[in-house]
Amino acid sequence: MTERTDRTVLLRGGNVYSPADPFATAMLVEGRHVAWVGSDGAAEAYADTADEIVELDGALVTPAFVDAHVHATSTGLALTGLDLTGSASLAEALERTAAFCAPFAGGVLIGHGWDETRWPEHRAPALAELDAAAAGAPLYLSRTDVHSGLATSALRALVPGLESLPGHDADGPLTRDAHHAVRQAALAHLTAEQRRAAQLATLRRAAELGIGTLHECAGPQISSAEDLAALLALAAGTDGPEVYGYWGELGPEGVATAERLGAVGAGGDLFVDGALGSHTACLHDPYADAAHTGAAYLGAAEIADHVTACTEAGLQAGFHAIGNAAIAAVVEGVRATADKLGADRIKAARHRVEHAEALTPETLAAFAELGLTASVQPAFDAAWGGPDGMYAERLGAERAAALNPFAAMLRAGVPLAFGSDAPVTPLDPWGTVRAAAFHRTPEHRISVRAAFTAHTRGGHRALGHDGDGVLVPGAPASYAVWDTTDLVVQAPDSRVAGWSTDPRSGTPGLPDLTPGAPLPVCLRTVVRGRTVHRHLPAGR
Repeated sequence: MTERTDRTVLLRGGNVYSPADPFATAMLVEGRHVAWVGSDGAAEAYADTADEIVELDGALVTPAFVDAHVHATSTGLALTGLDLTGSASLAEALERTAAFCAPFAGGVLIGHGWDETRWPEHRAPALAELDAAAAGAPLYLSRTDVHSGLATSALRALVPGLESLPGHDADGPLTRDAHHAVRQAALAHLTAEQRRAAQLATLRRAAELGIGTLHECAGPQISSAEDLAALLALAAGTDGPEVYGYWGELGPEGVATAERLGAVGAGGDLFVDGALGSHTACLHDPYADAAHTGAAYLGAAEIADHVTACTEAGLQAGFHAIGNAAIAAVVEGVRATADKLGADRIKAARHRVEHAEALTPETLAAFAELGLTASVQPAFDAAWGGPDGMYAERLGAERAAALNPFAAMLRAGVPLAFGSDAPVTPLDPWGTVRAAAFHRTPEHRISVRAAFTAHTRGGHRALGHDGDGVLVPGAPASYAVWDTTDLVVQAPDSRVAGWSTDPRSGTPGLPDLTPGAPLPVCLRTVVRGRTVHRHLPAGR
């Protein structure tokens, strides 16, 4: 049964992360909004009239997280089906694939998460190996970055003309147009029931992790209009995280579809390039382990036309751009539109760039100048950064060390919104904050507080919801309650951390996210006054 949203709830006896009172231990919620934050002593005035009292017993209350880049259906399929992310070898991946395919009874099978760079064999399965493991079933397996994939012969046969598409490989992974074609064929065979089950699994997992808002990045090359429409309807009709949709299709047609679907932007996964792991991110200079510079899907002129169409329609434009050449093309296109429509209109629109990993000093400055929001994924660095990681293998140590420069982005005034790109990396908000605070390249680290803000308020600001994502009177009552260790202030500069722990600074603490320390456990998630996840016993 849906919980009433006209109730009064008093939370007391814990720690409330609020700029209204850095020492707050209690919070009052009236209906959909925060009514008051303060001390336990002052909270007694509200105890007799509250419909529910939540005894926090020292727990931490924070704004709910925002995951600014997800793919809900694919994430749910990985949560409930074949996820090869943890496979330690090619042999293990094939064994797990065979077990998954054994009960095949029709349709198309879908899995995710293989990463040959982590396997001792250091290669993807050959087509004959995959066919044998799947025992003849049509099977699609996306690589961990979702920019290349494996398809069995049975699935390839469902795509007429596949052999002539760019990115086709007769024996190995498919990239570019060939990959998009087999992915579309696989997803087209999902039933409505399969899609709904996968989307529900994602919404439930997000709620369990204290995530109150998701930005779904959809598009014709990554999902479908039907998929996005179903997700938005499901989220609106069930108690769970809020979902805001982005539709990544180019030009007036994309704008029209975004408006029809109720999307907030014609962007998200509108691909300017691919991904580093699949050798499809577009670079100025060749890969260290391949004699080419990746794939360029859009040029500056097409980008400018799209930004113009979105700005004039009152929608956000957004682009997937990872390599430095792709990011440069986005900057060139957006700047051309700013020259045409005026810089103030472009900045007010808060157009987005997803991933934005290989920034240069010039493009970083342009992001700040043009008001571009960087929707970034710190878990990418945790997974693939460092001197021995995939990034170094693809680019060499020097270029790899320049990726994901979060500290420089903050110093330049670039708005940050954190996400997971799930299923590329899992839904894991505190792990994401940890990854930014303990970046594998020390000069790119930011404070836990700054990272937490990017993963809460930053996602709301990316939507233009500047009043959300903070627990102050009048703000939406979207929050999470956490069982956690002692609260601390962690910053890359020890002088800052030392001053911040001084009570005179009034800086509220957050959980200790030192690598190896246990991450907080979510006890309750509330979205605009509705409890969408409860691990706490109900109050009176």
